[in-house]
Amino acid sequence: MDIKGHLSAGALKLIGSLPLNWSRRLGKWVGHAAATAHGDGLRISKINLARCFPEMAEKERNRLARRSVVNTVTTGFEMATLWRQPWNLAEDRIIRVRNQQLLTGGVDAGRGVLVLAPHIGNWEIFGQYLATVGPTTSLYAPPKIAALDPLIREGREKTGAQLVPTNMRGVRALLKALKDGGIVGVLPDQEPDLSGGEFAPFYGHPTLTMTLAYNLIQRTGCKVVFGFAKRVADGFELVLLPAEQAIYSEEVTVSLAALNRGVEACIAEAPEQYQWEYKRFRRIPGGKSGIYRKR
Repeated sequence: MDIKGHLSAGALKLIGSLPLNWSRRLGKWVGHAAATAHGDGLRISKINLARCFPEMAEKERNRLARRSVVNTVTTGFEMATLWRQPWNLAEDRIIRVRNQQLLTGGVDAGRGVLVLAPHIGNWEIFGQYLATVGPTTSLYAPPKIAALDPLIREGREKTGAQLVPTNMRGVRALLKALKDGGIVGVLPDQEPDLSGGEFAPFYGHPTLTMTLAYNLIQRTGCKVVFGFAKRVADGFELVLLPAEQAIYSEEVTVSLAALNRGVEACIAEAPEQYQWEYKRFRRIPGGKSGIYRKR
């Protein structure tokens, strides 16, 4: 018997039965406890923030790191509710959608739209929303705890999204979806394998950046927008931002630099809601950076 799996699935169902406001409050409480414990997430956040905002006072960076930990934990608790509750309840929590025409204009014109959604706020409700606008396809990697897979998959597919594997079959599905005029959602700020990325500036540092978005753009001529769900009082503000023209460049280095600047523009909207706990600068040209090593 997979005891860990059953316990994890049970916890997800229990938290998922709570109204969003309750799961959010519980997440904030646990997040404050995690930040107070000075764990690995806070340590990594401080390293990343010092690297990205060296001009910021250390006291301010440390405060931002703690707020990031709280928001990241809160996102996890909110996800359980968003996966388990009916879509109409989640939809009621969308307070407003900013620049919605950036998305709907491309869909209405029958042009494929590539939505680049960094790890800001709650990307789960953002993904659910996309599928209500038009046919949406996203990559999906099953969780390490197998018992959670059907619960997460059901939550992500409830509004009609198609989930495809993170392999060549999945990439072919993304290409087809864009060529057919659909929506494709991609998380652009994850570190890829060396074979699937190149180094491009991110906050002024060469950072291994996925080439998937570049390849999709070049092969389909799709429209590109950035988007995320910002946590606000009583719900979420969905934000859509235009991509720079440079992201369409045939030069991969130019396109990837524009992609990272787009991520930076999203972060600027809500820096405390970005997942700074992720080891984004693990690799440098020629090897590994070692900046996250405990000293």
